[in-house]
Amino acid sequence: MENIQQVLSFSIFSVNEQTVTVGQLLLVIFVILFGYYLIHKSNKLIVARLNTKDIDKDLVLLVQRLYLIVMLVILALIALSFLNVPLTAFAFVSGALAIGIGFGAQNIINNFISGWILMWERPIRIGDFLEIGETKGTVETINTRSTLVRRVDGVHLLIPNSQLLESIVVNWTLVDRLLRGSVMVGVAYGSPVKKVAELIEKATRDHKEVLSEPEPKVMFQDFGDNALIFEVFFWIQAVGERSLRVISSDIRFTIDDLFAAENIVIAFPQRDVHIDGELKFTKSDGNDLNS
Repeated sequence: MENIQQVLSFSIFSVNEQTVTVGQLLLVIFVILFGYYLIHKSNKLIVARLNTKDIDKDLVLLVQRLYLIVMLVILALIALSFLNVPLTAFAFVSGALAIGIGFGAQNIINNFISGWILMWERPIRIGDFLEIGETKGTVETINTRSTLVRRVDGVHLLIPNSQLLESIVVNWTLVDRLLRGSVMVGVAYGSPVKKVAELIEKATRDHKEVLSEPEPKVMFQDFGDNALIFEVFFWIQAVGERSLRVISSDIRFTIDDLFAAENIVIAFPQRDVHIDGELKFTKSDGNDLNS
């Protein structure tokens, strides 16, 4: 026992005339490991309780991050107190780290702060459908450095948080999930235009995903080169571009069936060729066929 006590009381280093022994160091290691285990478990428990109360996922993520940071800071202070190390001992080190961070980690700090802004102000939330340049996808999670977006083709993208704040981002679902779609169709000249408008409106209203308010609106857009152009506008509750494309496709199928039943022709490009003068045909032996 005396040998163990001697080992545990052996001085390793000193900070501001405060001696740190082997026993204190082992105790601190145990406190850190045990404390981190408790923080991890309690963090999971808090998240699970919040999820049962149907709280918004973005708010749950913010609470989870804040709780983790606060508890880790408290754990670090407790560990320092066991070592009898005053916080003033780190004044010089923290100053040097601040200078190093300022010069060498500007982008990391920028993305870190941007991540907290995104979670606090919530201009972008988990589940939102975004359009960033030519990229379209759904937000899966907002991390402290980057945001995970699942593109419409299934590919995952890690987008730096600062880019989401500094560039133009189209959020399709920021306020609500209302999306407006349209389907354009051209019919042959001579078609009964009012009947055409009725059939297009019927095909749109009959779709179960199309909202009755705002109601669909059929517009006679133009007299085209080869067709009478109609376009119907409608509103849906959707989670992204894919839903809009599927519904538009269904409406086109229905329009085609209704037009076929009423013998209404969907127009296609046509050209009339007029030839001035006479056509002269010759045989392979050179004799004139017109003579």
